[in-house]
Amino acid sequence: MRNKSKITTLESKFPLLSIEQGCMVSKDADITVAFRVELPELFTVTSTEYEAMHSAWHKAIKVLPNYSIVHKQDWFIKEDYQGKLSDGGLSFLARSSERHFNERPYLHHSVYLFLTKTNKQRMAQQSNFSSLCRGHLLPKEITNKDEVMKFMEAVDQFERIINDTEQIRIVRMTEEELVGTNEKGGLLDRYFSLSEEGHASLEDIRLGADLVRVGDNMLCLHTLSDTDDLPTTV
Repeated sequence: MRNKSKITTLESKFPLLSIEQGCMVSKDADITVAFRVELPELFTVTSTEYEAMHSAWHKAIKVLPNYSIVHKQDWFIKEDYQGKLSDGGLSFLARSSERHFNERPYLHHSVYLFLTKTNKQRMAQQSNFSSLCRGHLLPKEITNKDEVMKFMEAVDQFERIINDTEQIRIVRMTEEELVGTNEKGGLLDRYFSLSEEGHASLEDIRLGADLVRVGDNMLCLHTLSDTDDLPTTV
């Protein structure tokens, strides 16, 4: 009996082409710079500091060139707290606290920021767009070195503006942090494992209209990409 199911490779479906000089290059010739974001603890920021943070984001985004995409991701992975019960230097109260919270579920929060340089045609295209509809496979903006240099300079300025604040700190991710090493998985591995620790292993991935599952891990996704989804004042 012949298997008539459609078989494809994961590499052919993966939207990224390569990592060049710390930047992710997509198969549509979009250039993306990734940052790891460190935010203040919850309930530790005053209203004045919130306004300063908002002003810093607004000022930093304004320095980016036209047709740039700012994508902020918040990862919440449900994990169990592992208490430091084997540490012999703990006091009685510290050991009691570790025993109290041991194996209790919590949400591990990590934040990433992606700055993408795209083009006018890319922003306007629809799902039925084909590469046969355009005269050049590569956008003219990407083949122009000056445009790419302007974007990288704007990214550096963006990073300085955000890091000048006392509440937020962003760190540019290196190539090893993106693709990983033989000992430790990178950021891209997390999309295939939905796990923070260890090296990613290939598991069954199910992508459906009502369910996204990787192995035994279920994905719940919330997106805010339209201003109509936001309140009148933020």
